Amino acid sequence: MDETLLRSLAPSVLGILVRRGADFAAAEDAVQEALVEAVRAWPADGSPGPSPEDSPVRDPKGWLVTVAWRRFLDATRADTARRRREDLVGQEPAPGPAPSVDDTLQLYFLCAHPSLTPSSAVALTLRAVGGLTTRQIARAHLVPEATMAQRISRAKRTVSGVRFDRPGDVATVLRVLYLVFNEGYSGDVDLSAEAIRLTRQLAARVDHPEAAGLLALMLLHHARRAARTASDGSLVPLAEQDRGRWDTGAIAEGIEILTAALARDRPGEFQAQAAIAALHADAPSTEETDWVQIVEWYDELVRLTDSPVVRLNRAVAVGEAEGPRAGLAALAPLDDSLPRYWAVAAYLHECDGDPVTAARLYVEAARKASDLAERDHLTRRAARLNARARH
Repeated sequence: MDETLLRSLAPSVLGILVRRGADFAAAEDAVQEALVEAVRAWPADGSPGPSPEDSPVRDPKGWLVTVAWRRFLDATRADTARRRREDLVGQEPAPGPAPSVDDTLQLYFLCAHPSLTPSSAVALTLRAVGGLTTRQIARAHLVPEATMAQRISRAKRTVSGVRFDRPGDVATVLRVLYLVFNEGYSGDVDLSAEAIRLTRQLAARVDHPEAAGLLALMLLHHARRAARTASDGSLVPLAEQDRGRWDTGAIAEGIEILTAALARDRPGEFQAQAAIAALHADAPSTEETDWVQIVEWYDELVRLTDSPVVRLNRAVAVGEAEGPRAGLAALAPLDDSLPRYWAVAAYLHECDGDPVTAARLYVEAARKASDLAERDHLTRRAARLNARARH
């Protein structure tokens, strides 16, 4: 069974059911049942089996639509609102190819309903549109699988009565796309290319500089992806990356999109982040990076977001622009429970010529790291400094 094919078809099938009148939660359940049926009934060559419902077809999406719609109708007939919902029975389509409509972005708007928290919106999007399992999503959010299942169920109930044609909140969709891109950028399942595709669609549809800013940010980060890991899977820090492996075409496109967005003088968080990424991408080396301007953009980000994570990243930039002592001073007021706090402290102490303290802090950072590749990277840095100190 081609799981990639099933994952790519699921959003379109879900969109078709919702457009026909199925509420989101019931439609998503029906699609999941159809996918399970496909895995059970379809042989490895992709052709369904001999029963009437599983008769050979040339249109896998049409087959999934038919099965999902019947599963939805079966569930509807058992509902307490039987009389009202049975009117939908007459809408079952005649056999034939399913309409070729890409509903994925519209589903993002539905999943990003303003009544949902950002974490619930992301979880629902990853489950219903991204095709991840509840276990994968739970692992990405560092929560038990049962907790994530409850979160997704609550989110589905929240949006179950929302009409499919109801306008969504652009800012919320941008936030969800950003978080989905980050999950795809570093997670088990590659969603980053799909996030870029959808953000490109959104930027073309709406007059919103932040949509362009987010697209530029994604392109600039994605351009460096090939150089982020070594052949053994270990992380390669920005300063050590082979810049010849960066995608210069994506960098040029990202900078062009960002320049046009900034010219509209409607600043936002994603534009500021993209500006920082552009300064990194445009520099021939770490030493030749315009760190002073990067600090200025971090100051703008602090003004826009007042985020402690932004302040943490700003401390690194201050350390590069003004020296490690200045970076440590910028780090001092921050909460040491912030993600990567100890890694930043270790790096600044290393730059300040204190390998003993840096090694100790790298060990602490590794202990707190949630990602295995990051943990290994920090452990290796500590081991290198300890070995240097012994000699």
